[in-house]
Amino acid sequence: MPKLDDFDLSILDALQEDARMTNVDIASRVNLSPSPCLRRVRALEKAGVIRGYRADIDRRAVGLELTVFVFFKVIRHSRENAGNLQDALLALPEVVACHMISGEADFLAEVVVEDLAAYERLLTEQLLTLPEVTDIRSNFAIRTVKANGPLKLPEV
Repeated sequence: MPKLDDFDLSILDALQEDARMTNVDIASRVNLSPSPCLRRVRALEKAGVIRGYRADIDRRAVGLELTVFVFFKVIRHSRENAGNLQDALLALPEVVACHMISGEADFLAEVVVEDLAAYERLLTEQLLTLPEVTDIRSNFAIRTVKANGPLKLPEV
């Protein structure tokens, strides 16, 4: 990873606020001329600091009413079993985020589906059939308080 300076962090802050901001607007905001600003943005993209740009879609507006946080416990802890479960979870489009965690469970997946019936189908037809899983616990989101918030970037 490249060493980030104040300009880089300011560019990242601006893009987190509005990824559709023009280069001229970003440059003005961070006190750079447009050419060096664009070079820095491209360098941040190339280095993988900026992983991409995407639309932040309102889940409910597209009919995805239910968010479930699913805890998975892996049977017989091994790198192979954990890797197989990880691959299986990555392949499910309903899983929008997944983390290997410590504690009572081994993986935490954020699952987004239309409704409870859709989650039941996913659970019974796919999740419960995973051979690496010994236990599954589901927690249903009642209300989202904050999602996809901008990262608090470190001070330089």
